[in-house]
Parts: sequence; C-alpha cells; structure tokens
Amino acid sequence: MPVFWFAISFVENINWVNTAISFLILHLLVYPSSNGYNSYMDQDTSSIGGIKYPPLPDKELYFITIVMDAIALLLSLFISIYFSCLLLVYIICSRLYSYRRIRLKKYPIIGYLTVILNQGGIIFLMIYTSTNHEVVQSIPLIGVITACLLIGGFYPITQIYQHDSDRNDQVMTLSMLLGKRGTFIFCGILYIIAFGLLFIYFKKQQQLYLFFVLQIFFLPVAVYFFNWALKVWKDPQKADYEHTMRMNWIASTCTSIGFITLLLIKHFD
Repeated sequence: MPVFWFAISFVENINWVNTAISFLILHLLVYPSSNGYNSYMDQDTSSIGGIKYPPLPDKELYFITIVMDAIALLLSLFISIYFSCLLLVYIICSRLYSYRRIRLKKYPIIGYLTVILNQGGIIFLMIYTSTNHEVVQSIPLIGVITACLLIGGFYPITQIYQHDSDRNDQVMTLSMLLGKRGTFIFCGILYIIAFGLLFIYFKKQQQLYLFFVLQIFFLPVAVYFFNWALKVWKDPQKADYEHTMRMNWIASTCTSIGFITLLLIKHFD
C-alpha cells in the first residue's frame, strides 16, 4: 500500500475512478492471492505474514488464488491493456517466486530482485500510468527507483524471523545471507539512499517542504527500527515474529499516511 500512495503522489491530474479500481484489484485480489499461493507452496505451519498460527493450506486455497487472479485480470481491462499486461507480469513473477519446480525465492539475490522490481518498480508503473488523467509522456525514473529501494529496504526485515523455517525448506533468503545484524545495516543503507533520492526530487520540484513533512511520518519508523536493531545486537532472539509484525504495522501505517498527506497537500495546494 505505501508504494500505491507513493506512485499517486507523483500524479498531477488524478483519475479517481481508475485509482479506486486499481486499489481494489491490488489490495483485495492480487496481493491476497499472491500470499495465499506462496503459503500453499510453502505449506506454512509456522507464523507467516500477519498470522501466527496459520491453518494448513489445502488444494482449495490453490484454486481460490487462481479465481482471484482471473477476476483481477478481467477487472484490469477496464483500466487499460497496459495495466493488464503489467499485472499479468506481476502475477507470473509472484508465481515463479513460489512455484516448487522453479522457486526463485530459494536464490537470495534473484529472489530479492524479483520482489523489489515487482512490488516496487512494476507497481509504481502500473499506478502512475493508470491513475493519470493525462496521456503519460514520460515516467519519473527517480520514482521507480525509489519505489524499488523502499521495498528493498524493508523486505529483508520481514524475513528476519524465518531463518530456521526457510533453512528447513532449503530456501536461502537475502536476510539469511546477510545475517541478522547485516540485515539491519543493509536495510538502513537502502532507506538512506531512498530518502536521498527523494530529497533530490523534491528539491528539483522546488517542493523541499514536502520532503520535511514526509520525515515527520517516518520518524516513528526510524525510532522503532533503531531501537529494535539495538535489541537484536544484544540478543539475536529479539529478531522474532512479534517484533517483525510490529515493525511491519508501524512502517506500513506511517509511510501510507505520509504519502497520503503529500497527496492531499499537493491536491489542495
């Protein structure tokens, strides 16, 4: 959701109908379907996503994910063929990420790049082009890159409590490759680069005040991140499910509200 609002904040003349349709397609169909398919392929029995004790995935879940994707693709045609094609690419990549015979997620670098390019870059392109009332002449490359960095700086943190279960499943994630301390360092560096790019963007747009407004909403994220990092430094067992879900909730909520605030300021300015 943060990338969704981030992409819209770059749009000057917003098509609100397409915005609503694309929001429903992604958040009620595609994202849940992708998570469901991944859970089915993993046969998760330990905590996953927002569920600490998930029920055992069965074949019914698999068929439901197919139906949800089919509905999403049909609805996407009401927006544009371009949107539909990008959505299809996203769905295919999410399947290749989890599918047992290919399973991109077991390769730390390839799996990581698959996630950030799809959840960051492709989603930004989908939303920026579909919610724009004007014919898009050019894509803000700095927005695409920043979206990838925002996902890239957060995704390894979501894997930090799953090292044992991933190892048992013969999956090597980037977080496992970096180690628990290295995961925090890596994510911190990517966030610094992302905000450096946002600073450059807003300065060029002569809207530097928006950058500082955004920092107000990222402050709680930064405080929790560094506080949690200190706990893990002292005790690696603190890289657990509860802390990860709290980080996920704080980051998702604060960043979404932050980008929505930018959107409202630009809209009523």
